[in-house]
Amino acid sequence: MEQTRINLDDFGTKMEEVKAEIGRVIVGNKEQVDLLLTAILAGGHVLLEGVPGTAKTLLARLVSRLIDASFSRVQFTPDLMPSDVLGTTVFNMKSGEFDFHPGPVFADIVLVDEVNRAPAKTQAALFEVMEERQVTIDGLTHPMSDIYTIIATQNPVEQEGTYKLPEAQLDRFLMKIVMGYPEESEEIQILERHQNNSKLVKLEEVKPVVSRAELLQLRAMLQEVVVDPSLMKFIVDICQQTRKSRAVYLGASPRAAVAMLQSAKAFALLQGRDFITPDDVKCVTPAILQHRLILTADAEMEGYTPDKVARRLLDKVEVPK
Repeated sequence: MEQTRINLDDFGTKMEEVKAEIGRVIVGNKEQVDLLLTAILAGGHVLLEGVPGTAKTLLARLVSRLIDASFSRVQFTPDLMPSDVLGTTVFNMKSGEFDFHPGPVFADIVLVDEVNRAPAKTQAALFEVMEERQVTIDGLTHPMSDIYTIIATQNPVEQEGTYKLPEAQLDRFLMKIVMGYPEESEEIQILERHQNNSKLVKLEEVKPVVSRAELLQLRAMLQEVVVDPSLMKFIVDICQQTRKSRAVYLGASPRAAVAMLQSAKAFALLQGRDFITPDDVKCVTPAILQHRLILTADAEMEGYTPDKVARRLLDKVEVPK
């Protein structure tokens, strides 16, 4: 245990460096940054949702630069085909054989911009890679890297020319993180940075802080995080509550419970602890549940959202002492 705590000191230093670099570029959104780092540490994929101009793409690109890993970006459009994402085989005239040309999903961290703009066939191809972490084309299987992560963005307000993501496929994302508007003081700070160009930090100036090997080592530390049995019951009680609620048509699955456990452990590490608390579970739960809960028609008509329902259900579950 002592060795683990020594490693946690090094871990805390790394995470503080990452947060400091993000703060140099992005103002505010501290909760969203913590959740995104938690998801990456837990080895899950992330869906960033927000109106245009709330730094969704910027945050995704920034985090990818802070990790010393390969990065690619693909802009989803209505005419995008699965082969445009996965890659294709091309006949080589010189060798007389077919060569595989990998698509943009072949990177350690992949940014998928406006994931809901591509048709269902292309979305399905992406979600298959997310789940299997490999691509099979023409009978040949191409595995992804150990740190393979998808960060997808979507705009919730403009529905023309979009294809809604099916609920079953949304479950492939560990978290859905909503990027909201900044506070008044934060927005003033944004304007001040733009007024004084010397305060603006370009992405090209951001240097990697965490290496590929370090990220894998940090993920391995999740196994060392202590989880009290009462907290496992707390997580199960939350999931059970979603299945009993009159406002919820379809509640959280066991996969959601596993996601809550892994995310709580990662969140605890980010706070510099090798054990989880009820607050860790509470912090990550809304982001894990809000894209998995399907509300009843009556609840939606009354103005409820999955996020609001998830937070209210959290308050109903007895917190272990």
